[in-house]
Amino acid sequence: MQQPSSVGLWPAFLTLFAFPLSAQLETRPPVLQLSLKQAVQIALAPEGNTRVQLAEESLKQAEAQASESRAALLPDLESYVTEEAQTRNLKALGINFNFPAYLGFSLPALVGYDVFDARATVNQNIFDFASIRRFQASKVTVQAIKADREGTHNQVTDQVARAYLTGVRAVAGLETAQANVDLSEALLKLARHQKEAGTGTGIEVTRAQVQLANDRQHLLVAQNDVDRAQLDLLKVLGIRLDSPVELTDKLSYVAVEAMDEAKAIETARKTRAELQAQQHREDSARLSYSSVKWERLPSVGGFADYGSIGTGIGDAVATHTYGVTVRVPLFDGGRRDARRVESASLYKQERIRTADLKDQVELDVRLALDSLRSADDQVKVSEEGLHLSENELAQARRRYEAGVTNSVEVTDAQTRLDRARDNRITALYNYNLARIDLATAMGTIQSMIQ
Repeated sequence: MQQPSSVGLWPAFLTLFAFPLSAQLETRPPVLQLSLKQAVQIALAPEGNTRVQLAEESLKQAEAQASESRAALLPDLESYVTEEAQTRNLKALGINFNFPAYLGFSLPALVGYDVFDARATVNQNIFDFASIRRFQASKVTVQAIKADREGTHNQVTDQVARAYLTGVRAVAGLETAQANVDLSEALLKLARHQKEAGTGTGIEVTRAQVQLANDRQHLLVAQNDVDRAQLDLLKVLGIRLDSPVELTDKLSYVAVEAMDEAKAIETARKTRAELQAQQHREDSARLSYSSVKWERLPSVGGFADYGSIGTGIGDAVATHTYGVTVRVPLFDGGRRDARRVESASLYKQERIRTADLKDQVELDVRLALDSLRSADDQVKVSEEGLHLSENELAQARRRYEAGVTNSVEVTDAQTRLDRARDNRITALYNYNLARIDLATAMGTIQSMIQ
C-alpha cells in the first residue's frame, strides 16, 4: 500500500514562516502570511484573544484577595494628630450645685478646655488560627486561578488550532475544486476534438459542459468556505476582520507513534491544567472549612499607642498604652455552626467535582486515541482510493481517445476521482483534528505547537 503523501500541514504539526511576524507588521505587507505557531502567539498575547485577557484579570483579582487576607496577620499601624477646643454646659450634664451666698463663689454654667494629642497606635493579631487558615486558602486559590489561566491558554490554543485547521482544509478544498475545473476543461476540449474528428457526438460535448458547470459551482462554494474560515480565524486571534491573511501551512499527513493508553492517561492527569486547578480548588475549600472550624479557638491580639497630649503643643507630655486582648468565642446565635456546615458541603462538592473531572480526563484521552487510530486508517484508505481513481480516469481517457468507449465512462471515472479527492481531504482533516484532540486531552497542546 502506498504511504500517504504530504500536502504540507505540519512537519511536526506546523511549518514556520521564514520572517518574524513583527517584521511583517512593520513593512505592512498587503497580505499577512501566517503560520500556526504565529497564530497561537498572537492569540496568547496580552492583547490577543478575549478569554486570555479575562484570565489575566481574574488572576489579578485573586492575588488582590490574597493580599487582603494576609492583612489580617500583619500589624495595623495608624497615627493621628488632634487639636480640640470645646465648651460644655454643666447644667446639661446634670452638674448644678447651689452654694451659699456667704461663700462668695459658684460654679459657672459653661466650662471650656483645649486638648492637643499627637499619637501613633498599633494593633497586631498574635494568634488567630482561623485567619491563618483563611490566608492559606487564599494562596491556594491563587494557584488555582494560575492553573485556570494555563487551562485557558490551552483552550485558546486548541481553538486557534481548530480554526487554522479549518482554514487549511478550506484552502485544500479550493485547490481541489480548481483541479477539478481544470480537469473538466481538459475533458471538454477532448470531447470537442473527438466530435470534430468524427469519433464523438454532441451529447458527449454537452455532458462535459454540464460537468464543467458543476465543478465551477463547487469552486465558488470552496472560495466562500475559504473566506468564512479566515474570518473565523481572525476573530479567534483578535485581529481586525478586514486584515488580509494567507495561511502558510498546508494539509498533510504526519505519522504518529503508537501511544500506550495507560501512559497517555497518566500524562493527562499530571499535565491537564483543568485538573490541577480543580485540585487546588479542593484544597482551598478544605482550608476554608478548617478556618471556620477553628473559629471556636480563642484568639490573642496585642495593642499599643504612644504620643504626646496636653492643652497645647508647648506643654504636651508623652503618654502610652499597651496591652493584650484574649477573645474567647462563647455564643453567636449559631452562625459559626451554620458556616461550618456550609463550608463542609462546599468542600464535599469540590471533592465530587475532582473525582468527576478525573474520569472525564480519562474519557477524553480514550476517545481521542480511538479517533486517532480510526482517522489514521481513513487516511490510508483514502490515499489508496485516490490512487485507484487516478488510474481509472487515466485508463478511461486513453480508451475514449482510442474510440473504444464513449464519454460516459470518462465522466463516471471523473466523478469517482472528485469524490476520492474530497475523501482524502476529509480524512486528512479528521486525522489532524484527532491529533489536536489528543494533545488537548493530554494537556500538551502548547508543547505540540512549539
